[in-house]
Amino acid sequence: MASKSIIVSPGIRERTVVFDGGRIEEVPDDWAHLPPGDATWTRRVKAAGPSWTVQEKRGRKTFGRGIYAPAATIKQVKDDLDAERSTEKYQKQRAAQVRRREQQQTEYVEDFHGAVVTFLRFHERYREIARQLATQVTVHATPVGSGTVARTKRIPIEERAESAVIAWLRHQTTGYDQMSIPRVRGKRREVRRMLAERSRALLKKYRDGLDVPSSCPLRQALNQVRPTVL
Repeated sequence: MASKSIIVSPGIRERTVVFDGGRIEEVPDDWAHLPPGDATWTRRVKAAGPSWTVQEKRGRKTFGRGIYAPAATIKQVKDDLDAERSTEKYQKQRAAQVRRREQQQTEYVEDFHGAVVTFLRFHERYREIARQLATQVTVHATPVGSGTVARTKRIPIEERAESAVIAWLRHQTTGYDQMSIPRVRGKRREVRRMLAERSRALLKKYRDGLDVPSSCPLRQALNQVRPTVL
């Protein structure tokens, strides 16, 4: 059974941590820091014995800062992993995993692009603009590790596509990024909601096939970005 790693926050001074409740302790002399990055190494060190998982909260987000554990344990696990990863069997398994992930990513990008086009539902006369917009949104939102709404599995792909389009329009066709928004609870959400309604009204013109001038913010944004092919 895996040992339970205690979650702590980084202390102000080097090699100090803060426990739940505010207690501050120094990291034991025979412990070392294992930075984040190798999930298997980290997981096996946690399973091998006592450890402290360091997490830092910034606003609404929590960032992993690695773990502290006995230095001997960290080294032993690393030596075992290196030996395991040097085998031909492991290399073949790893290559197969990479190919499988690449295939899954390719399929997801295609599915997401299709979901964006479906959400846009532009009139026939604006088919090319729909294609360009869907491509730009997909390229921005789907990379692995991007942290965008397109990468979440908590909501259906149709909702991800809609949210990604609205987010792209917010950043590319409004002055949102330059806005000075008061640090008042709920104000940023209110501004986003207002801009989202403005973006939806813009999309409706293209869906209805209305005449849209060349000065339209969407057309200007698409003219300024580099042409991209999926």
